[in-house]
Amino acid sequence: MPRIQLSPLNTTHASFIIELVNSPGWLEFIGERNVKSREDAEAYIRKIDSNPAIDYWIIELVTSGEPVGIVTLIQRDYLQSPDLGFALLPAFEKQGYAFEAVSLFLNDFFSVSANKEVHAIILEHNRSSIQLVQKLGFLFSEHIEVNGEQLSLYSKKLT
Repeated sequence: MPRIQLSPLNTTHASFIIELVNSPGWLEFIGERNVKSREDAEAYIRKIDSNPAIDYWIIELVTSGEPVGIVTLIQRDYLQSPDLGFALLPAFEKQGYAFEAVSLFLNDFFSVSANKEVHAIILEHNRSSIQLVQKLGFLFSEHIEVNGEQLSLYSKKLT
């Protein structure tokens, strides 16, 4: 029985987004988003929702509906295929939730998308995310520099 489900991001998730984007892992590996209030969070969510290049999905516990993380897909200008991202609240890390959520998301994505490749760009020192994408079958492609940051580019192709 699945432990998690994915649901689309909406403004009812504002409190959760404030907590997530200000968590230590988010700040270290993704960066400051200046989302400190409910109004900031709602504006952040509306900005995401209005951008057709961005898809955000909330990872929720099946038993309670509690949001515990996100899975994202972003078409970046400098990549030919979309970039997969994920983040969890600290209390839910290292329990297999990210693996379950990303696996579920990729199965759905590859079954309905004409695009048969997905990338993951990861800071070189983010060992946990690198291990997760490798476990999911992503292969290292190359090192790239984006806005002065050195990133590792991983790719997964549907075969």
